[in-house]
Amino acid sequence: MKKNVLILSGSPRKNGNSELLCEEFLRGADEAGHEVEIVTLFDKKINYCKACYYCEEHGGTCAIKDDMAEIIEKISGADVIVLASPVYFYSICAQMKAVIDRCVAKWKEIKNKEFYYIMTAADTGEGVMDCTLECFRGFAKCLEGSVEKGAICAKGVYEKGEVKNTAYMNEAYEMGKSIS
Repeated sequence: MKKNVLILSGSPRKNGNSELLCEEFLRGADEAGHEVEIVTLFDKKINYCKACYYCEEHGGTCAIKDDMAEIIEKISGADVIVLASPVYFYSICAQMKAVIDRCVAKWKEIKNKEFYYIMTAADTGEGVMDCTLECFRGFAKCLEGSVEKGAICAKGVYEKGEVKNTAYMNEAYEMGKSIS
């Protein structure tokens, strides 16, 4: 069955390691016959949630007028959501956190999604991605019917493009291709 796959790339570097893995995931999912789109968060204007709860009183419409309304619609329409972020101080990047927080406007309507996570870090230590993964899982846990389908923890990649010569590239491709 053809699925609508949305990849949210939090990488602030064009052709950075996280973004390269997103492109390989896309290639695999595309070859498997799915509709796939990457949204590069760095290219979008996304302000921070102000916790004003305007959205509660206005049918999920946010008081902030930026690119987030379009992104929430894409999230709502997706069957599969890929969240990708470089690891900064053992957590997700600011661009990804802003998107997650802004989903408060329609979080009750975002249901039955399959989630995949892509994380990259320069560090190779044990547990370096634990907090990042828990941030992603915490978001999905708040959404009814969410199912975690896979995660890539690409350690030891710092320099831009360094991930190209690793097994993580094939892992991302195969994970995308495995969507069923």
